[in-house]
Amino acid sequence: MTIIVTGGAGFIGSHVVEALLARGDEVHVVDDLSKGVRENVPAAATLHVYDVREPLGAIVRETGAKAIVHLAAQADVRVSVAEPARDASVNVLGTVNVLEAARPVGARVVFASTGGAIYGECERPAREDDPCLPLSPYGAAKLAGEGYLGAFARLYGVPHVALRFGNVYGPRQDPHGEAGVVAIFLGRLLDGEPCRIFGDGSQSRDYVYVGDVSRATIAALAGDVGGVLNIGTGIATSVLDLYEVCRSVSGSDAEPVHEAARAGELGRSVLDGEGAAKAIGFRAETSLADGVAATWQSLQPGD
Repeated sequence: MTIIVTGGAGFIGSHVVEALLARGDEVHVVDDLSKGVRENVPAAATLHVYDVREPLGAIVRETGAKAIVHLAAQADVRVSVAEPARDASVNVLGTVNVLEAARPVGARVVFASTGGAIYGECERPAREDDPCLPLSPYGAAKLAGEGYLGAFARLYGVPHVALRFGNVYGPRQDPHGEAGVVAIFLGRLLDGEPCRIFGDGSQSRDYVYVGDVSRATIAALAGDVGGVLNIGTGIATSVLDLYEVCRSVSGSDAEPVHEAARAGELGRSVLDGEGAAKAIGFRAETSLADGVAATWQSLQPGD
C-alpha cells in the first residue's frame, strides 16, 4: 500500500523506509532534513522536504496514503529541558497535524513513542499499564501524543498504535553530538578518543537494535492492532557492560573516563515486551553483541 513515513530521512525512519520498499509498498518520506539526511532516503522512495509543524493534509490526499508512520520528532531530552516550547511544537503539534491529516481519509497511524522517558525508574520491566511518570518535557510530549491518538480514535475512529521504543541503536545513528550512547562509544573508539561514562556506569537501559524496531513498526501496520505497545528486549544492560561490548567489537583496550553523574538521569529503564509479542508477534531477535558488531561495521570507511 501507499505509506507516508515522517522523519524517514532519519536514523530509525530510513530503516523503516527500506523495509517497506522491500515488501513492495509505495513510500513517501516527509522530512525537513533538520536532522535527517537526504542520502538516507532510497531512490525508490519519494522525498517531500516538509516540516510536520505545518498541516499535512495536502500531502496525504495527493499521495493517497493509507497509513502514516510518524517518526519525526525532537528526540533530545536535554533540548526538551532547555527549550520545552520548541519540543512541544514538534512532538505535540506535529502529532496533531498527522492525526488531522489521517482523519478525513481513515489512514492508520503508527506513532513512535518512548519507553524510558515515559515510565521513569523501573524496578522491573515496565508494562504498558504501569504508571507513566515522565521526568522531561520530551517524555511529557510523547505521552501527550499518545493521549491525542486515543482522543482521535474515540472521536473519529482514527486507527492507530503507539510504540514505546527502548533505547534504539544501530547503523546510521549519528556518532557525534547528542546521539545514543552506542553510537557515541563506537564513534569515539573509531577516532581513538576516550569514552566518557557519567557516574559509576551502573545505570542500565533496554538497548534494542534498529532492525528489530523496524520489523516491529511494520508489524504494527496490521489493521487489527491498537493501543500502546512496548518495543524492547526486556534485558537491562549497564553502561559499563555496554562499553565492554563496544570495546570488544572494536578491538580496543582503552579504558573509559569516569565523570560526575548527571543530575536527574534514570538509574534503570527496561521494558516488558509481552504485550507486543501477543499483539503483533514481535520479539527482539538481535543480540546486543551482534547489533553492536553490525553498527561498528557500518562505521568503517567505505561502508
